[in-house]
Order: sequence, then C-alpha cells, then structure tokens
Amino acid sequence: MTHPFRKPRLRPLVQGLCLSLLLTSLTSAQAQLRNPDAPSVVPRIPGARQLSTDLKLPGKPTTADYIVAVVDQEPITHLDVDKRVARIQETAPAGSRLPPPDELRRQVLDALIDEKVQISHARTVGLNVPDAEVDAAIENIAAQNKLSLREMQRRMEADGLDYPRYRASLREQILLQRLRDREVNARIQISDSDIDAFLATDPAAQTEVALNLAHILIPVPEQATPAQIEALAAKARQVQEQARSGGNFNQLVRTHSADTQTKEQGGAFGMMPVSRLPDLFVSAVRDLKVGEVAPVVRSNAGFHIIKLVERENSAEASYTQQRSRHILLRANPKESTQAQVARLAEIRREIVSGGAGFAQMARQHSQDGSAANGGDLGWASPGQFVPEFERALTALQAGEISQPIVSRFGVHLIQLIERREVKLTDAQKREAARAVLRERRFESTYEDWARELRAAAWVEMRDAP
Repeated sequence: MTHPFRKPRLRPLVQGLCLSLLLTSLTSAQAQLRNPDAPSVVPRIPGARQLSTDLKLPGKPTTADYIVAVVDQEPITHLDVDKRVARIQETAPAGSRLPPPDELRRQVLDALIDEKVQISHARTVGLNVPDAEVDAAIENIAAQNKLSLREMQRRMEADGLDYPRYRASLREQILLQRLRDREVNARIQISDSDIDAFLATDPAAQTEVALNLAHILIPVPEQATPAQIEALAAKARQVQEQARSGGNFNQLVRTHSADTQTKEQGGAFGMMPVSRLPDLFVSAVRDLKVGEVAPVVRSNAGFHIIKLVERENSAEASYTQQRSRHILLRANPKESTQAQVARLAEIRREIVSGGAGFAQMARQHSQDGSAANGGDLGWASPGQFVPEFERALTALQAGEISQPIVSRFGVHLIQLIERREVKLTDAQKREAARAVLRERRFESTYEDWARELRAAAWVEMRDAP
C-alpha cells in the first residue's frame, strides 16, 4: 500500500548534517515528494537555509538602525546583520570555533546579500509559497517546541519579536530552499558512465559512507580542575552504563545532554557521510551494531556517549530499514491542529497506561489507509517518509511511542516496532553512487549559481553613519 506521506523511492544514501529543523520538512503540501537529491550545502556562514526550533529569540532593539547594503532596491540593515550574528552565536555547536567578530559580520552580510539576490530571482521566475504552507510550517515549529500556536505567538511578543515579520521571514526561507533545490540540482548531471567509474575505482564505493549517530554531551569547562574532570567523567560513565543497559536514550538526552542543537531530536545528528563526522565518533562506533552504545569518549567539548542509530554501508551493501505503525488524524478545516494534537496526546496516554493497544486505537481512530492493519506501515527504507515523520521515527527506540507529530498531512502518533539491516539491490547501489557524486558536485555548483545571480544583480554597499 502506498501512503500519502510516504515517498516511493530510496533516498540518496548520503545526506548533509542537520542540527536543527531543515527547511526540507517545510516543502509544499502539494508536492508529496521531497527533492530526492538535494543535500544541505551552505556557504561559509549559512544564509537562511535552516530554521531553528529554538525560540530563545532576540529582544527589542536597543541601538539605532541604519542601512548597510541595498540589493535590487531591497535594504539590508545593521540590525538584520546583528540578529543573524546573534542566532549563529547562540546555536553554534558546543566546542565549535567561529570566525573573529569582524570577519563573522562580513560573512553574515555576504550571506544576507546572496539571500536577497536569490529571493528577487525566485519572484522573477514566478515561485511563491502559499499562506497555507506557511501556516503548516509555523504549527509544526510550535509543536516541536511543545507549544500551541497562541502560546508561541505570546512568547514571541514577550521577546520583542514581531510575528508578521517572523512569518514573512519564514516564507522567504521556504522560498529560498525551493529555488535552490530546483535550480542547483537541475545543473548537476550524473551519467551512467560516471556511476560505473565510481563503483569500479573510487575508494568511497568500497567503504562505509554514511552514519546516523546520536550523542549525549557532558561538557567540561575550560578551567575545570582535575577533580571536576574526574567527577564529570564518572557521571558520563554512569550515563553510558544506563544507555548500554537499555535505558531510554531519548530521556537520557533530555536529562543530561548539553548539546542544544540535537536535544530535541533525541541527540541524533541525522544521516551524514563519515567524512563529515569527527574521527573520534567514527572510531567509537566502528565495531558497533545498529542500536548499540559506544564507550565514553572525550573531545575538547567534554565527554560523549554515542549511539549508532543507522548505518548505510556500501562495502557490505547494507542499510537500515524500520518497521512502524501510526495513527493519523488528517488535516481538517473543521478541527484545528492544536485540537488534533490534544486528541492524540490523550490516545497516547491511554496506550502507555495499558488501557488499550496501539493497533486497537489505530483501527478505531486513524484516518489513514493502514488503519485496518492496526496502523502497520511495514518495512520502510531511509527516505520513504516525509522528513518530519522520519525524524520522529528515527529518534524512537523499539516499542516506544512518539509524542504527536505534525506533518503536512495531519498529526501522527508513531510507534517503532523494530529495525533491521538489509542488503542493497544493484539498482540501489547505483542510486547510492549517484547520490555520492551529486553531493560532491553540489557545493561547487551552488557557489557557481549563486555567483552568477549576484553578478547580474544590483548591489550597493553603504558605510555606517
């Protein structure tokens, strides 16, 4: 059975790192397939290519504003740069090193100019984002933060954030992602001979290419004493033993991890090539099976407890499949998303308390075609579900039930039944090779495309008053 939220093909086996909510989760409700070959690639300092679910928003401006650049008659202000710099500094992964302040501001301004140029181009070619899609995106962000839409609006107002401006900014971010996916990927051509050569000669075709790791970070302060370090190491060993013995990893992340970027995703980084992961992490999980937890490792940021969530392996030609079931309440103008979330939360409480079984409640309440089978979706390969559904599923342990999850199709309650590793078919091996080659070419292709657009635009730089 094909479900409306399932994508009927294997996704590329290599994906970019996602430490916050990717805009690919906000793509058109009318487009049931995400662009299958669009890795997340950004300039040195990213433009609005990601939307964080963190609602620690900047307060009301306290300094005078002025224009620092004009792009095709659209201004970029000093405060625009300030806010983007603040967001980057607040959401930088623990232990990361940002450029010096002046260089950071220069790179941020450069990225904002690129965004303005690309937004102008998107409007010229007729791309747009419907109001309904923006509404769905905001509701999804509110749900990720465990807030109702009204609670989210009140929090924004209290923090001095103008809600209509936030909404307009979100619309632009979705528009940018759609434009980049469409125009950059159209420039990348991978031939059958390219794939043949890759499979025959490239070392990447003979080695493990992608992992999804989850971690718990126990930070160590820079000036920590030996006694403090030993106490933190003991805490890390204790948490690792709980995780290794079958403790709920998601709960351990929420309780102990200091990595705010991955905390809401159960500590998971998402599927990414080993070349983009720290060697320390790759070495720690090399001999693990999917679902196992590595011994504690130490980095400059602190101690890490690392779990291998998924593995996609070209050498062994294997990848991880997941079997799940769900209850879906479809988007309905007669019932708000908040009401549907509340309904599914109550159903979840009844299941968890033992008052009813998941399959029983799916048959009774689900509005999906899988309801007759107790919500069972069968075995699914990576990328067969829309991103918001798959992120929630990947964060679960076997038998665990998610909180209500908002997608473009409605609200879901998801249960992971089990995981397994399966062999790739020859066609899937070629698809994996195509994805690797496409990702290798994406960044340079994106840079060329962005440079061409900027060269054709009118950009005026202005000095501070």
